[in-house]
This record gives sequence, structure tokens and C-alpha cells, in this order.
Amino acid sequence: MNDRVKNRIFKACAVVLALVLWHILSLLVGSEILLVSPFDVAKRLFALLGEEIFLPTVCFTLSRIALGFLSGMLCGTVLALAAGRFKIIETLLWPYMLTVKSVPVASFVVLALIWLTSNQLSVFISFLMVLPIVYTNLLDGIKAVDKKMLEMAEVFKMPFLRRLRYIWLPSVKPFLLSGCRIALGLAWKSGVAAELIGYPEGSVGEVLYYSKLFLNTADLFAWTVVIVLLSVAFEKLVLFLLERLMKGVESL
Repeated sequence: MNDRVKNRIFKACAVVLALVLWHILSLLVGSEILLVSPFDVAKRLFALLGEEIFLPTVCFTLSRIALGFLSGMLCGTVLALAAGRFKIIETLLWPYMLTVKSVPVASFVVLALIWLTSNQLSVFISFLMVLPIVYTNLLDGIKAVDKKMLEMAEVFKMPFLRRLRYIWLPSVKPFLLSGCRIALGLAWKSGVAAELIGYPEGSVGEVLYYSKLFLNTADLFAWTVVIVLLSVAFEKLVLFLLERLMKGVESL
């Protein structure tokens, strides 16, 4: 049995243990409003899958958070490349990136509700949370490139594609992938939090808001499970496509 299989078995055991502890705690609490059991959550989750509102609600939130993430990643990449090439751009962008990283998400949500409609809220907030992470990580990767290797490439007039393949990508790739992993999780957390505050019609945030309002803990936990599954699946897909893209560039 290799280490990868062992790791998966250990993770599966950890999940089972967590569910057992959850069930024991729900029995000790003895109140479905305070802590519903995992069995009730599972039943409610399967019931949600058959409801008409489930797929449109998921698509509403998924499309907006995906748009916010992709636009934040694209903008962060472009700005990082520009800042890596021109020091003055990095200096000019510094106060904006510092502000976005430092200001709480709730403050941006309140401001965004003044400027935008609630339907656009999760796109804007996800974009704002992703932008500085991708920008900072990618810029660090650009700065980590070996300057002596670049000088050697310049002396021997190495073509741009070879420089990209053998010098830039090996340095930038781990920084970009790490930034995307962090940004993906934050995009979902901030996007759903924005929907919960603005509760646009037809969103996951709206159903979470009404679950809290009517003390429907089973719905709250079931939709939370849906969010986690969507977040994990979206992260796997984005990282897979990004790695395939980089492998495609490396093979040029």
C-alpha cells in the first residue's frame, strides 16, 4: 500500500470520526435547533436535490463567484506582470492592495450595496478578495526568478518561449498555484457572506438567510454542505485546468 492510498484512508477515517463526534454532540445537546444530527442533514440534503429551486440557486451563486474569481485572477495576473516589469507600477498599486487586504469583507459589502445591486454583489466581493492574493503571489514569483539565468539568456539571445519554459514558469508556477488555492477558498467564503448580507433573490445566500430567520438548522447545515462541495469541486477544476495550461506552455 503506497503513501497516497494510506493518506486517503486516514482522511476517510478522520471524516468518519468527525461525523461520529458530531452525532454524539447532537444527542448530548438534545435540540435540533441548536445542533441537528448528521443523519437529519443528510436526509435534508437529498431532499434538496429533488427540489425545483436547487439547481437554479446553485447556478446563480456558482456563476457569480466563478466570474468574480476569474476576473480577479485575470486582473491580478496583468497587474503583477506590469508591476514586475515596472517598479513604479508596484509602488503606485501598493496602497490599493494593502487597503483591499486589510479592510474587513463586511465593510466592502456595505459599501458595495450602496454602489451596486445585490445581484452583482458576490461578483464584486469575490473579485476584490481574489485580486490582491493573486497579484501578491505572482509578483513574489516574478521577483524570485534567478537574475543570473535571465542575464545568461540575454547574452545567448534565448528565444522568448524558451525563457518562459525554462526560467519563468519553474519560478512562477508554485507561487501562482499557491495563490489560486488560497484565493479560491476566500472567493467562496466572501462571495457567500456577501449574499448572506445582501440576500439577492435566487441565491444560496438568500436560502441561508431564511434558514437562519426561521431557525431551520437542517436547511442551514445542508446548504453549507452544498457550498463546501461546490467549493472543493470548483477548486479541483480550476487547478486542474491551470496545471494543464502550464504543461501546454512548457511543451512548446
